[in-house]
Amino acid sequence: MQIYKFGGASVKDAQSVRNVASILENTTHRDILIVISAMGKTTNALEEVVTNYFNENKNALDESLQKVKDFHYQIIGELFENKNHPIYWKIDGLFGEISSFLERNKSPKHSFVYDQIVSFGELISTHIISHYLNDRGIRNTWLDARNLVKTNSNYREGEVDWEETKRNITENINPSLMYITQGFIGSDPNYFTTTLGREGSDYSAAIFAYCLEAENVTIWKDVAGVLNADPRYFTDTQLLEKIPYQEAIELAFYGASVIHPKTLQPLQKMNIPLNVRSFLNPNEAGSSVCDVKELSPKIPCYIRKQNQHLLSLSSLDFSFIAEENISFIFNLLATYQIKVSLLQNSAISFNLCIEDKYNNLSQLLEDLSKRFKVSCIEGVILYTVRHAQPNSFDFLGDDKEVLLEQFALNTQQKIVRQ
Repeated sequence: MQIYKFGGASVKDAQSVRNVASILENTTHRDILIVISAMGKTTNALEEVVTNYFNENKNALDESLQKVKDFHYQIIGELFENKNHPIYWKIDGLFGEISSFLERNKSPKHSFVYDQIVSFGELISTHIISHYLNDRGIRNTWLDARNLVKTNSNYREGEVDWEETKRNITENINPSLMYITQGFIGSDPNYFTTTLGREGSDYSAAIFAYCLEAENVTIWKDVAGVLNADPRYFTDTQLLEKIPYQEAIELAFYGASVIHPKTLQPLQKMNIPLNVRSFLNPNEAGSSVCDVKELSPKIPCYIRKQNQHLLSLSSLDFSFIAEENISFIFNLLATYQIKVSLLQNSAISFNLCIEDKYNNLSQLLEDLSKRFKVSCIEGVILYTVRHAQPNSFDFLGDDKEVLLEQFALNTQQKIVRQ
């Protein structure tokens, strides 16, 4: 069985959905499980709904939810000529569930509410696409990923229960048929919806591939494949044709945005190739992350991470920052769900480049200041170059202030002021 994953950009409007259908019509396979994200920027739009809900701004809440409705009904109107098509009442029902939840919810927990609401982006998109494909003669079965992918109750970052998830998937999926399901979502032991982290649809594809022992996974993107740099920030980018699993994991860890960091481990365990191909040019081969010995072509790979913060800690009494201190620091980072992108330490100081996805930086700094002298430079950019060469950082020019740099065997990193 093959796993296809289509992200939000590939299903952002009616024409994009038609393009997905064309790709599927031109494949000889029908044993495909298709993982689909929310359409376009729907996740962002539903995040706004959640924000307005907690701000107790009813007018803004109603307005933001109506925008989401209008966006999807416009797509439906362009895809389905019959205005009495069953898709209308199905989507009506899903939006009704959103409104009902917001009216009856008693939980004050933002992450819980976030998962219950934002997950509807994937539920809506998959129903629309499943109905459209069936109308085009591409027979498929819609599956609710929440009944299959089981996680703990760590909302927004659900951790997969692999044993139960594999049992659910193998018992409910016939490898000879075509299925449509959602990326990004699962459910906890109480059947409340959980999400797997932003961009978690790639991870969902890997979960299904691992459990089904799939032939391969193909992620359809708006780029030619995995490039050696993000073309939004770097010129003269090149396609990486073959990428070893370990190299891809390193690139993902350092922040390469094409592949989700958690996606690769389950695929490597089962030696399942991950293909990254362009939905704009589906006949091109793209890139393959697979069991090869080295990167091809072996060239420098550039990664840019913005919205980072450079945190510098030193002991108040000039004592060593020893294991006890480091344990305290990392316990706080875990508590506030703050990711470390780079660390560097000496006997009496500790430098961290961190990413604050959940806006907990001020609380972290307050707690750290009780035991350390703390300074923080917000909004820095972290550049990482894998397989660096002597001139690899020439692109920075002479006008950038380098705040910290670190050199490893074949990886160089520099933090610069925004």
